Amino acid sequence: MKMWSGRFREPLDPLFEQWQRSFPFDWRLLPQEVAASKAHAGALYAAEVLTTSEHDALLRGLDEIAALLPRQNGSSIADAQQNENPIQRLDPQLSEKAEDVHHFVELALVARIGDVALKLHTGRSRNEQIATDLRLYVRQSAEALIANLAAWANALLQQAKLAGDAVMPAYTHLQRAEPVLVAHWLLAYVEMLLRDAARLQDCRKRLNLCPLGSGAVAGATLALDRAQMATALGFDGPTANSMDATSDRDFVLEFLHALSLIALHASRFAEEITLFATQEFGLVELPESFSTGSSAMPQKKNPDFTELVRGKTGRILAAGHAVEMQIKGLPLAYNKDLQELQEPLFDATERMRMLLHLLTKFTPQLRFCKDRMIAASETGYLNAMAAATYLVRKGIPFRTAHEIIGNVVRYALDRKCELDALMLEELVRFSRAFAPDFFDAITPEATLDCHDVSGGTARHRVAAALIDAEARVRTWMNAFGATSREPMQEAHHAGA
Repeated sequence: MKMWSGRFREPLDPLFEQWQRSFPFDWRLLPQEVAASKAHAGALYAAEVLTTSEHDALLRGLDEIAALLPRQNGSSIADAQQNENPIQRLDPQLSEKAEDVHHFVELALVARIGDVALKLHTGRSRNEQIATDLRLYVRQSAEALIANLAAWANALLQQAKLAGDAVMPAYTHLQRAEPVLVAHWLLAYVEMLLRDAARLQDCRKRLNLCPLGSGAVAGATLALDRAQMATALGFDGPTANSMDATSDRDFVLEFLHALSLIALHASRFAEEITLFATQEFGLVELPESFSTGSSAMPQKKNPDFTELVRGKTGRILAAGHAVEMQIKGLPLAYNKDLQELQEPLFDATERMRMLLHLLTKFTPQLRFCKDRMIAASETGYLNAMAAATYLVRKGIPFRTAHEIIGNVVRYALDRKCELDALMLEELVRFSRAFAPDFFDAITPEATLDCHDVSGGTARHRVAAALIDAEARVRTWMNAFGATSREPMQEAHHAGA
């Protein structure tokens, strides 16, 4: 029997019935549905709608349903990405009947505890249920992704530590610009990930209000304690307006926007690794466990992993755009269109979890070609800025110093040599400010250390930045590390 069938005389068109079902994908919300149902049962008990024995029976039945999603035996990120519904295997009969996750829980409860299960829907609507379930799902996903971000950031930090004083060329306009420490380059990505974690935390704060008690649109018809339900589910309080609560999906869109930025940062990293691994750059060596060969060319080692990271970014960005188009122009309050938000949300979340998980495994296996990096950093006049800075310290205005060093570079290009290969008597033709100490000012070490500002690549500044970044990453790991389990496992824990 449908949850709404009393008013209707004719059955649904069979094809439409299957087409409009959401249980094939919203089964993921079972832990959240169980948790919200337990909170609602508690409010009904407090309002004396349920007896003690009825309340106990409902909680017992809900716990049995929650156990349908096992904690350890294969409910993985990969399974969810393939949309494999483990409940379909465990309870195929009810799974085929269920219109959505709410209907499945009601059917499963009736099968376990009898008609007392039908009391659970007293004073509530599926409109508030799905709004609550999605908030719980996004909250738990945000926490899990923060843990994933912290884990990848930590892997980057460990590589930065191992790199020590290794030097690489930094690029602007994809042209060699100045030498930087490899650690400095890696820390640039750590900063991106820390911003991403903060964005997810901000999203979590804003969504953490409970829609339970909002009813279908106008509020519950029973005097339920909304604050009690909010507290039971870890929300900061109840939502302020029932129409907004049942139709609001801003938090989904904000969450997907945060995921889009994470994906963009991952894609930039993947692009640089892909470039740096080419023979033309030769700055990094790809791990074989994340690379493939060519079916035609035996010598090839292809960067399939980093190319797929770039490719997956498109799908994650598209999820946000899909949700925007669904919300655009929708009247208040709930509309069935909102069901279409779930699949992009689930897809983007699960793909992002897998992406970050794999990046965390991939990063420690990268090997930097330090000799090639040093050679690339010491050729191509990457010490020209340090040379100009030398003249500035001699009292020459920067614009003049810039022009002088530009002329010297042009001269060295004609001579086919680097700046440090020029003789002092050649240099003084361009400026009397040149002296023997010029050559000490343009060594690789001096070229790094002339950037002696907070956030610069001077060696002692990068050493301090490593300590600071490690402390900030550790803060996120300590706060959210316990949520780094696979998504279905953590959701089961939250709902139990």
